[in-house]
Amino acid sequence: MSNPLRIALIQTDITIGEPDVNADRVIQQMEEAVQSAAKPDILVLPEMWNTGYALERIDELGDENGVRTRNIISAFCRKHNVYVMAGSVAELKEGRAYNTSYVFDPSGQVIADYSKIHLFRLMDEEKHLTEGEKLCTFPLAGQQAGVMICYDIRFPELARKLALDGVKLLFVPAEWPNPRLHHWRTLLQARAIENQMYVIACNRVGTSGETSFFGHSMIVDPWGEIVVEGGDEQTVLHAELDLALVDEVRSRIPVFEDRRPSLYS
Repeated sequence: MSNPLRIALIQTDITIGEPDVNADRVIQQMEEAVQSAAKPDILVLPEMWNTGYALERIDELGDENGVRTRNIISAFCRKHNVYVMAGSVAELKEGRAYNTSYVFDPSGQVIADYSKIHLFRLMDEEKHLTEGEKLCTFPLAGQQAGVMICYDIRFPELARKLALDGVKLLFVPAEWPNPRLHHWRTLLQARAIENQMYVIACNRVGTSGETSFFGHSMIVDPWGEIVVEGGDEQTVLHAELDLALVDEVRSRIPVFEDRRPSLYS
């Protein structure tokens, strides 16, 4: 494996409605990650890590234009010379609330952002949040990467569109709850297999009200094999990815060459 991409998944608990507590916890775990022997090139956070699902208080707790998130994560990236796929946060923008991901480069610049386009009715997202209206891709380690958030992975059209746009690394921050662990694992593996890409998914742990979250953050390779998977405790997961594997798999099973899109629409 030449020049592997080193990744750290920050599988963390989230205290609902406490952005300061959550920021301190996340930074502590990120500091732990970069002090490891295999310092990561990129760190990945879960969904809505700043507030959790305190949706009824989102207008009070949300991050106005993402300023607080940008300041915290930018400083970390500059200090440690790393990328951060900053999960997603509750963001306020032009009088509306969004579930928004930011990606930061080692200089601390935001190189991509994505607001969740499929809102999850079982957690009342559609009552409090506004749907995003654009897809997200960005360059990473000489490859194209993309972002989906949690419920988005139930929509294979989105993953396929990103793959057709050149994405080989798909990041999935999530707050995926019990009891649907089987769905989580199956859908992540399916998205990896059908699109012959890496799927890098970071889920939270802990409880929020009556809802519990099982963690099991994982990275799935283009064959659908699990590279690393967490349990249900707060932890940092490390992995090294062979980026050449995507092209190897796509050449051995030429799914994209054998598509017949004229029959699909």
